Amino acid sequence: MDEELLALLAERKLGVLATLKRDGRPQMSNVMYAYDSARRIIRISVTADRAKTRNLVRDPRASFHVSSEDGWAWTVAEGDAELTAVATDPHDDAVEELIDVFRAIGGEHSDWDEYRAAMVAERRQVVRINVEHAYGQPRR
Repeated sequence: MDEELLALLAERKLGVLATLKRDGRPQMSNVMYAYDSARRIIRISVTADRAKTRNLVRDPRASFHVSSEDGWAWTVAEGDAELTAVATDPHDDAVEELIDVFRAIGGEHSDWDEYRAAMVAERRQVVRINVEHAYGQPRR
């Protein structure tokens, strides 16, 4: 896999997640994400009742697009997604991973107890996309 393309995933925090609707057309969402370059995994916080989440439960194939600020360099990462359990307790494994994703994207939260409660109330979970293939236009 082209490391220059994957490097763009590590540089950015906002991308476009593409999942497949029942009719085969893409459903695309702008999302904040964290990329683990050592494991080649994209992680995204989602709610259990959103279209993108339901699509991934039905069909785990996902594509993820990210571009440089000027738009000239871009990467599409493809792979199968897996979903963690939905957060049901402020101290369960799902919430712990959601905290890890939050920290990777934006650092520390001002009130972790509030954050933990919100993750349960919003029925959040983490999507992990295992990057199996990438294509695009690397930086010049």
